Amino acid sequence: MSTYSDSEDTAEEQASRQVFDGGDADHESKQASVLHAEDLALGYPTTEEPVVECNRIDVPEGEITALVGPNGSGKSTLLKALSDHLEPDEGSVVLDGRSIQEYDDKELARELGLLSQENDAPGSITVEDLVYHGRYPYRGFFDSATDDDREAVERAIDLAGVEDIRDEEVGNLSGGQKQLAWIAMVLAQDTDVLLLDEPTTFLDLHHQLRVMEVVRKLNEEEGVTVAVVLHDIAQAARFADYLVALDDGEPYDWGPPREVVTEQLLADVFNVDAAVTYTPDPEIIPKQSL
Repeated sequence: MSTYSDSEDTAEEQASRQVFDGGDADHESKQASVLHAEDLALGYPTTEEPVVECNRIDVPEGEITALVGPNGSGKSTLLKALSDHLEPDEGSVVLDGRSIQEYDDKELARELGLLSQENDAPGSITVEDLVYHGRYPYRGFFDSATDDDREAVERAIDLAGVEDIRDEEVGNLSGGQKQLAWIAMVLAQDTDVLLLDEPTTFLDLHHQLRVMEVVRKLNEEEGVTVAVVLHDIAQAARFADYLVALDDGEPYDWGPPREVVTEQLLADVFNVDAAVTYTPDPEIIPKQSL
C-alpha cells in the first residue's frame, strides 16, 4: 500500500486533504480525509428531487467509516457518487486532492476499489481466476500475469481467507463464499481506499462476521481506508471507527459509534424505541416500533 508524505503534496492537495472535525465541539477526534464530497446533490433520471443532499461527507484516512440508515436513506446512492459511478447533479467528490472525475478508469481502479451489490461472473470461472480479474488496472488486454500480479493475488486470497476454495468454480459456492471471493478480487486491485456496498446482506451470521473480520484485518494490517454501507447498525457500531447516519437523503449525525449510536438516533432515524448500552461492545435491544 502506498503512503503519503505531506512534504511531497502540492498546496492544493494538502488543502483538499484537510483535517475535519464535523463542526461539533463535542467531537474531539480529528483525522485527515483522503476522500470527501462537498455540496452534493444526487439524483437519478427517474427522480424529480435529489435523492441525497449534503454539505460535506468525509472518509477519514486509515479508518473504517460505516454509512448507516434505513432503507431508502441514500446510503448506496452516496457510495456510487464516492466511487464515480454516479455523477453529482451538484457538488464535487475529491480523492487524494483531485476531483474523482479527473481520473481515467484504470487510474481510478488503482487508487479505489469498489464492491457493489450487483456482482456477476460466469459460474464456471474458478475463485483464483476471478481474483486475477482484480489485476486489470495494471495489465494490458493481452498481457500475461507478472510476478507482481501473482504476488497481489496470493496476498488477496490469503487476506480474504479463500485459499481452501481457490480452485472451486464460483457457481458452486455458497452466498458467503462468493462474497469472500469477490472481496478477494477487489483486494487484488491493491488500492489504498476500499468502498463496500452492503457486503454482509443476505449472509448467515458466520459469513457476516468473516466478511467484517476481513475488512478489519485489511484496515489494521494494511492501512487501507474503508467506507462500507451496512444494514445492521449494531454491526456497524462494533466494526467501524466512524459512522455517518443518513436520514431521508441527508446526514443526521457523524462521528465515533459511541457518540452516534444513541437511543435518540434509533428513534429519530429508524423509528425504533430501543435501549443502547456498551459493554464495551454495543448492545441494541429493540423494544417497539414507533
